[in-house]
Amino acid sequence: MFHRSRCNLAQWFTLTMGTILVTFAGVVYYQAVFDELKSLDELLYKKSRVIALNARYDFRQQKLDLENVPLIGSNVPPLGSEVVYARWYDAKNQIVQFFGTIPKAQLTSNPGFKTIKTTLPESRILSNQIWLRELTLPVYQDNLLIGYLQIAVPLTSVQKNLAELRWVLLLIVPATLAVIALAGWCLGGVAMQPIRDSYNQLQRFTSDASHELRSPLAAIISNAQYGSISQTNDVEIQRQRFGKIVDIAKSMSILVNNLLLLARHQGRLPPESLRQVDLRTLLAQLADEFTTQEITQHLNLTYALPTDSVNVMGDADLLRQAVVNLLSNACKYTPSGGQVQLQLLVQSYWAVIQVTDNGIGIPEADLPHIFERFYRVDRKRERKTGGYGLGLAIAQQIIFAHGGNISVKSVIQKGSTFQIFLPVN
Repeated sequence: MFHRSRCNLAQWFTLTMGTILVTFAGVVYYQAVFDELKSLDELLYKKSRVIALNARYDFRQQKLDLENVPLIGSNVPPLGSEVVYARWYDAKNQIVQFFGTIPKAQLTSNPGFKTIKTTLPESRILSNQIWLRELTLPVYQDNLLIGYLQIAVPLTSVQKNLAELRWVLLLIVPATLAVIALAGWCLGGVAMQPIRDSYNQLQRFTSDASHELRSPLAAIISNAQYGSISQTNDVEIQRQRFGKIVDIAKSMSILVNNLLLLARHQGRLPPESLRQVDLRTLLAQLADEFTTQEITQHLNLTYALPTDSVNVMGDADLLRQAVVNLLSNACKYTPSGGQVQLQLLVQSYWAVIQVTDNGIGIPEADLPHIFERFYRVDRKRERKTGGYGLGLAIAQQIIFAHGGNISVKSVIQKGSTFQIFLPVN
């Protein structure tokens, strides 16, 4: 599925960028044609102006005298060999004098530039088919039209330059398309990687959740079936069976609530749900509650809180849940007689909640994964202490939802330190 999606992304990227590239190449080529013709037209116009300015027209003799331009029939080109032909028409559009190919007796072209294809004698050029750029220029003397000068030059140089440009574009465009396709494939892989990771994480999450629900459901069914088929009248045994069902159902309820909590609080919390929370008061209440719980009776639980209030913007219940999860883990994995400490510090613009213990610690190889859902450092130990491996994942998601961060430092058999960073209000 991901391979197909990656291919589709690469294809659409290549198609889009390729269309832009081909369009850009077309614009470049069109601009080159325009520039080449403009340069040639300027040169052709200058040549025509030189001939027109040097022309001396004698109305009595009806004869045009062009400097350096021979009479009819001469093979000497005027003003450079690049001129294919030059023609002079009188004011009545009748041919008077010309050089080069024999023209029509009557002028049929309108004044201005024109591109034409013509056939010339093979003695003049290698190929008798040639494209010409022709200019028909009206010539005035004392505001009186005295005739038309028509001159043409070959487009050979322009065609050569444009042919070279076409070859360059034909080489560059496919090569660039290949690079674009490769880049699209790589970018598609980069773009799909987060989705792939999320999909794999969802699969693991679903698999782990199914596994965690399967065992308690099987236990409930087993105890219920035993109670329904048992013929004993021992009330104590029946009470034990129903007690197991209740305990398992409570455990499943906790799991479902945790899963809902993870699903409900994705991303940052909306601003309208945030309230000012005094962390000092919240942590003092938690510390007092934990000192009376059974889980802390074998430990030395201490806390160090500042004398002044430390206010943050957040959801008090969610922040409480995050700290409770850290304290519960610290108490679970600290041996009898161990030390657990809860601290509240202020560093610059951050409130730091720190939970430190001198318990069994976390192996270095497991530290990058402990905030993953259903991750257990030691499954045997987890079954002994209870839990589903969701406490740290929930704590991290809650802190992230408040714009904070959570970190851990741990040394095996020496203890762990968890720190929650929250922006101070």
